[in-house]
Amino acid sequence: MSDPASLTTDRPGQAASSTPPAPGRSRRLSDRGLAVIFTSPALLLLLGMSVFPLLWALYLSFTDYSATRGGPADFVGFGNYIAILASEQVHQRTLTTLIYVVGAVTLQTVLGFAIAYLISRRTHGRGLLTTLFLVPMMLSPVVVGLFWRFMLDAQFGVVNSMLGSLGLGPVEWLTGQRTALISLILVDTWQWTPFIMLIALAGLTAVPKYLYEAASIDRASEWFRFRTITLPLVWPLLLIAVLFRAIEAFRLFDLVYILTSGGPGVSTETLSFHVYKVAFLGFNTGTASAYGILMVLVVIVLSQLYLRYLNKLKED
Repeated sequence: MSDPASLTTDRPGQAASSTPPAPGRSRRLSDRGLAVIFTSPALLLLLGMSVFPLLWALYLSFTDYSATRGGPADFVGFGNYIAILASEQVHQRTLTTLIYVVGAVTLQTVLGFAIAYLISRRTHGRGLLTTLFLVPMMLSPVVVGLFWRFMLDAQFGVVNSMLGSLGLGPVEWLTGQRTALISLILVDTWQWTPFIMLIALAGLTAVPKYLYEAASIDRASEWFRFRTITLPLVWPLLLIAVLFRAIEAFRLFDLVYILTSGGPGVSTETLSFHVYKVAFLGFNTGTASAYGILMVLVVIVLSQLYLRYLNKLKED
């Protein structure tokens, strides 16, 4: 009589018994496991480059640490934060930053949406025009700053030469107390208006054509179609673009450093440039870290309020 364990069944439709994998043979990983393995190094690197510096800056903000002073740093608690919030210099730099952000973002939004609206109405050459308008946005801020620094030079600049040919006197664009901040706003507008234009153009091309066709059948005016169809449908996307540009303008540093270095006096010294001076010229690392943490908190709080406003608009 044969051993039952050695019997095999060859009946049709009956599956053969599965044999366990041999010892030492690796099992096949799932797609999710492979994704975790391949993305973990990059995620760990990103966390190390973003989270750790933020936590380290948070720790330094409660100390009087200086990069040029040896020895351990003393814990000062909220002393750095209290000194910053009570400083008149900080109030002045904050006002300068707000004027710059509001002026630049408002001008960029109006011009960007107007250019996008005009391009969207063209049937020929739309791609070429869009590409040409996007060129300033593709340039480095340092290159843009150097380019406009020579263009706006009071003695040898091209802008003042053109004004002179029109019979107008030279303007101290970068050295005047009243014109320096305006010059920064204009240069930033020249570079970043294409960003608003690109977002607005994407929204304009996504508007359903049948809405305009129905309005044309009803003989609606151009202004009525713009006010009741175009603007309401593009407005939410435009507000998101405004949020991105406001955050970027709030931490402006490159153009200030290249064009004016915060001058004349402190008329163009934004918060980011002031933090640079505190950290790398005054070597007050603890105070500069407190500045950075406060700026991050301001951006987070204002962004959350803005996003709540956007969600409220969607619900309405």
